[in-house]
Amino acid sequence: MNKETSIQTTFESAKERYAALGVDVVQALENMQKISLSLHCWQADDVSGFENQAGALTGGIQVTGNYPGRARTIDEVRNDVKEALTYIPGNHRLNLHEIYGDFGGKVVDRDEVEPVHFQSWMEWAQENNLKLDFNSTSFSHPKSGDLTLANPDNAIRNFWIEHTKRCRAISEEMGKFQHDPCMMNLWVHDGSKEVPANRLKYRALLEQSLDEIFSTPYSNMKDCIEAKLFGIGLESYTVGSYDFYLGYGAKKNKIVTLDTGHFHLTESVADKVSSLLLFTPEIMLHVSRPVRWDSDHVVILNDDLTDLAREIIRCRALDRVHIGLDYFDATINRIGAYVIGCRATQKAFMQALLEPSALLQQYEAEGRLFERLGLQEEAKSLPWNAVWDMYCLQNNVPVGENYIPSIQQYEKEVTSKRL
Repeated sequence: MNKETSIQTTFESAKERYAALGVDVVQALENMQKISLSLHCWQADDVSGFENQAGALTGGIQVTGNYPGRARTIDEVRNDVKEALTYIPGNHRLNLHEIYGDFGGKVVDRDEVEPVHFQSWMEWAQENNLKLDFNSTSFSHPKSGDLTLANPDNAIRNFWIEHTKRCRAISEEMGKFQHDPCMMNLWVHDGSKEVPANRLKYRALLEQSLDEIFSTPYSNMKDCIEAKLFGIGLESYTVGSYDFYLGYGAKKNKIVTLDTGHFHLTESVADKVSSLLLFTPEIMLHVSRPVRWDSDHVVILNDDLTDLAREIIRCRALDRVHIGLDYFDATINRIGAYVIGCRATQKAFMQALLEPSALLQQYEAEGRLFERLGLQEEAKSLPWNAVWDMYCLQNNVPVGENYIPSIQQYEKEVTSKRL
């Protein structure tokens, strides 16, 4: 029996097992095919970007490791992303930060950036069946400091307001070009190492900046606002906290971004989904894995991730939740980091789509709580992996661990030669 026949046989057995619990496996596969991940370009080059003036990474974030083979040019980033996508089933998107513009070797300050600097990205994405998402970039700049959009210095604050306005305009052009809305994420690192004398002062400034930035309406992009718990060197106070952005998003009808690494380690991000869906239009996810602090480890299939995916599926909210990844690990092969994190995220959603939710809800409605808990536990060992293998096979990507030798070969032939 060859491997493909074995996968088919195991899949048919799994399909029968799930059918006994009222789960339509074929429908789950169809729904899985509709889930697009937004891959983060910055995993390929350790958040370096292509600004000639860019220096060390600042703004309360940090990349650890120095594994050989970091992408150094736009072409190398693009090639690495394309390579990673050959091991990730489905059709996906690419998320760009503003510092990844095609500046042609010229110095273009961030309050001067224009859609033309991303035209080649739009064309490349179209050629490779990708859609683009976008981010303003407030860190790693001479005017970053500890405060950008919340800076009392009007000159600095206006610089960042102009930058973010231009990023929204770029996102609008991306959305027009690809005939699909571009998700434009706004995150600023603004904060303080110690508690400021007046917390309200800086949050009022941030609100004013956001109001000015969002004053121009667009129809081909969607605004997302992202909170953070703290940044390195800015541990005591974050201006754009979750409470701030949740209030702003609910009041101003903006999408709130939930970065799974931007909360207390014991805090359930999954529990926030149902509340946000009631009061904000949509949700943007940045899937990451914190370890002790927001260390942006490669995403793995753990309880936090599976709980998050289950909650989204239970809320029937796939059409209102956008799934992006956000981590940057420079301690291992970077293409491998892409693939591990993406496939882990997809596996979590595969499990969620295969949950016998109708039966679980029936038990709950009838007050049969023992049966509910018992089935929830047994569902953990249902043969979801057989369905996952079939999903990979249907999408012509390696099944199981078979992607590892191919990535090793790409390292041998390509990335190991980058000095």
